[in-house]
Amino acid sequence: MKSPLPALLLAGVVLVASCNEVLDRTPQAEYTLENFFQTEEQAVQSVNAVYNQLRQWQTHVFAYIGMTDIVSDDADKGSIPSDAQFLADIDNFTYTPTNVAPATVWSGYYTGIFRANLAIQRIPDVPEMDEDLRTRLIAEARFLRAYYYFNLVRWFGDVPLILESFPENFEIPRTPRDEVYAQIESDLQAAAGILPASYSGVDVGRATSGAARAMLAKVALTRRDFQTAADLALQVINSGQYALLPSYSEIFTAAGENSSESIFEVQAAAFEIGGGGSQYNEVQGVRGTPNLGWGFNRPSDDLIAAFEPGDPRREATILYVGEVLPDGSAIVEDNPNIEGERYNQKAFVPDHPGGNGNGPGNVRVLRYADLLLIAAEALNEIGQSEQALEYLNQVRTRARGNASGVLPDVTTTDQAALREAIYHERRVELALEQHRWFDLVRTGRAAEEMLPLKPNFTPGKNELFPIPQTEVDLSQGALEQNPGY
Repeated sequence: MKSPLPALLLAGVVLVASCNEVLDRTPQAEYTLENFFQTEEQAVQSVNAVYNQLRQWQTHVFAYIGMTDIVSDDADKGSIPSDAQFLADIDNFTYTPTNVAPATVWSGYYTGIFRANLAIQRIPDVPEMDEDLRTRLIAEARFLRAYYYFNLVRWFGDVPLILESFPENFEIPRTPRDEVYAQIESDLQAAAGILPASYSGVDVGRATSGAARAMLAKVALTRRDFQTAADLALQVINSGQYALLPSYSEIFTAAGENSSESIFEVQAAAFEIGGGGSQYNEVQGVRGTPNLGWGFNRPSDDLIAAFEPGDPRREATILYVGEVLPDGSAIVEDNPNIEGERYNQKAFVPDHPGGNGNGPGNVRVLRYADLLLIAAEALNEIGQSEQALEYLNQVRTRARGNASGVLPDVTTTDQAALREAIYHERRVELALEQHRWFDLVRTGRAAEEMLPLKPNFTPGKNELFPIPQTEVDLSQGALEQNPGY
């Protein structure tokens, strides 16, 4: 198989941005494996490179949104009908193994894995550095490697499990998903036992022990290990490290970044000379006047109908024509070239240096409300419905805010009815935050929810995406395609 990490040079790995602040971006000559990993600073840079990949186009931007929101019942492609046909194919389930989106994330996520593997293998050999820092950096890299693999295995099923920086043989077959999950769990468990509970200063945004345990809980829920998911979620909840923000809409503003509700976020910053931003905001921004973006990831009619009457989260999630922008700077004007025009308000960012492509908005990967709903779902599945209600209603109470007569507490303890209530709450609480597709697939509801809306959906096929055809062709028979493709 061709390496899933094309055109990666070590120099490209180390000249990258840190979490909240860009490190020295001055060219530092050419590095090789012989002259790098010689200092503590270089060890830090190597892990910063793993974080940096989270901001990149191939990882958390166009294809990522397509394969999480647009593919689901939460969103349509949006934008101008003729633009980005490959996303229309994702939206309509007419995509094939040659579609751009699977190939894009395959490349982006394996690049992150390559960088993580390099740091994990080489940091132990750095001659002189603080030993606590050495151990922490390796743990951060293992957390990030687990995250990259978690998305890959959820999208594609069996994927090549590569744990070396430079494998001797690139004709690597797919690894059974249970083995991939075992490695994900091993990495997260190791990280949870080492990483600190929090950071300060420029290190804010790095992976924490709470993030590792919360991600483990999400993995356990995905694998239907409900007891483990409940235990891990409760451990994080009872730590007191996190809390819901009083205002739901504030979560998605600059003030809400890295807040008490943040468990893990992709860090972004709009510097005058670039280098710290992301196009995540741009591709979902208003297309037209004001010209803030490309207009993709249109909230669907089905999502709008899912909100209960008066739910304040609908207003905080969807940005309509004629509405004042969240920062009060302008009114969204009609773009006659876009059908059913509306936008993902959670992705909005105000005007900033470096243009739209240098977006400063963090990508919320895992927040406390998600964890509360993980706990609620897992507890209900193991017969502890009363306790499940406590965490479900915490989310609803915050969403209700000061509004009266809306979002009453859920009171049912019937397991089936409460299960549906929790599924509903996950949808409206986490709408357009790239969780819906994974939730539909892991709960076995993808066909049930998608077929009435998108008749091209094929059960037993479209729950997984195809392995990129370029990788299959170049693997010399080592990679087998997913069923139906």
